[in-house]
Amino acid sequence: MSVIEVNKDNFEEEVLKSDKIVLVDFFADWCGPCKMLSPIVEQVANENENIKVCKINTDTEPVLAFEYKIMSIPTLISFKDGVLYKKSIGLVSKEEILDLVK
Repeated sequence: MSVIEVNKDNFEEEVLKSDKIVLVDFFADWCGPCKMLSPIVEQVANENENIKVCKINTDTEPVLAFEYKIMSIPTLISFKDGVLYKKSIGLVSKEEILDLVK
């Protein structure tokens, strides 16, 4: 499954109302660690049909970034049944990303 770009208009539908665990990557285009994490997140999305992976650009979606208290990027948040489940800040390994969705 490919990574889904999410914004304030489709956040509720794609993330909060999803019947799968959702991994959300909060990022910015100018962020070096975000660029390093992005291919790993895409690999996780392509290899795991049982989860949904979304990306939110914190520069274009500051309200969502504020709502989920994103102070540093990259930040990964997993949602289960529409509720924040686990959170990780900074560049992490594929194994650590997979731990967020277990």
